[in-house]
Amino acid sequence: MNMTNLSKTQKLVFSSMLMALYIVILYFTQSFSFGAYQIRIATSMYALSYFFPFLVFPLGLANFIANALFGGLGLLDMIGGLTVGIVTTYSIVLIKQGNLNKWLIALPIILVPGLGVSIWLSYLLNLPYTALAMSLCIGQIIPALVGVLLVKTLAPIICKTQKENLV
Repeated sequence: MNMTNLSKTQKLVFSSMLMALYIVILYFTQSFSFGAYQIRIATSMYALSYFFPFLVFPLGLANFIANALFGGLGLLDMIGGLTVGIVTTYSIVLIKQGNLNKWLIALPIILVPGLGVSIWLSYLLNLPYTALAMSLCIGQIIPALVGVLLVKTLAPIICKTQKENLV
């Protein structure tokens, strides 16, 4: 399948499958995906927007749905998760467009959720912003590294497929 010229229907199906995968991963890892220390493995999937920019909104929406199902902190957390997901994935698209080093993908996966989520969690949980931001950023290191490794592993496969489709 040519991943560069997907039809609207194919993009919708692909996006839906990845949203479902995000939610399933979060379901099985929710014991350490929420709270003051979040190691949200599902956010490593944000890195896929490096190859597929159309995933910017769907992955943000997956975060919204996951927070609605498992988060328990209400509408603020749901909308915040949507916003953080969109900003993070769009930042990764910009890294690709700027032809920057793939290791830079880790920065938005660490910093956007770490600094952004802390804004409303510090309010909702009555915790100091700085301490919460530091703990969330530390927790995002593992998903960020997994995301970069995902891109580095898939790059030769996706690039090969794209070159074959051009011939």
